[in-house]
Amino acid sequence: MEKIKLAILGLSSSQSHSGSFALLLGEENGNRRLPIVIGMFEAQAIAIEMEQIAPNRPMTHDLFRAFADEFHYRVSEILISDLSEGIFYAKIICSDGIRTAQIDARPSDAIAIGLRFKAPIYTFENILSEAGIVINEADEPRPSSGPSSSTPSPAAPVETPKAEPPAAPKSWQERLKDTSSEQLQAMLETALSNEDYEKAAIIRDELNRRN
Repeated sequence: MEKIKLAILGLSSSQSHSGSFALLLGEENGNRRLPIVIGMFEAQAIAIEMEQIAPNRPMTHDLFRAFADEFHYRVSEILISDLSEGIFYAKIICSDGIRTAQIDARPSDAIAIGLRFKAPIYTFENILSEAGIVINEADEPRPSSGPSSSTPSPAAPVETPKAEPPAAPKSWQERLKDTSSEQLQAMLETALSNEDYEKAAIIRDELNRRN
């Protein structure tokens, strides 16, 4: 299966998940983007290596690098290998020059380790087709198509509802389930124009669940 090379385009804090970050990967020589929500610790490990900051003591991913160096193993590539129910899976491809091994890992950990070995990042076309977001600067957010067809006509009699205790407000993610696909697409384009890739990833996952 043909692999597609990816590059790290950015890392931003989540606006809807406290303590989470959105890692944005981009298709080399293409306009598709692959946002992945990661934890704070992994985001810090990636950012430190990207900025070439030397911590006072080795972090976990630095320890992996030191351990691999001691036993003459090199990481040759990082592969985002699978996507199941919105969860990404990755493999660390490493070799001692004689044997090659594939180690299962979370994409965030795999990429944090891969950066320390200057290893390229790859994925497969089917993953990028399913979870990738196409960036098109010419696209503009589309307005809502109008009021819902369930809106009662002014002439229709309205039954007075019975008093009930107020329901707990739904979270932003729960409200997405009640949003039409057309409105979700417009929200997706707005999130992309605002470079809110973590929000875009959540909307994309909701759209994918409907297909």
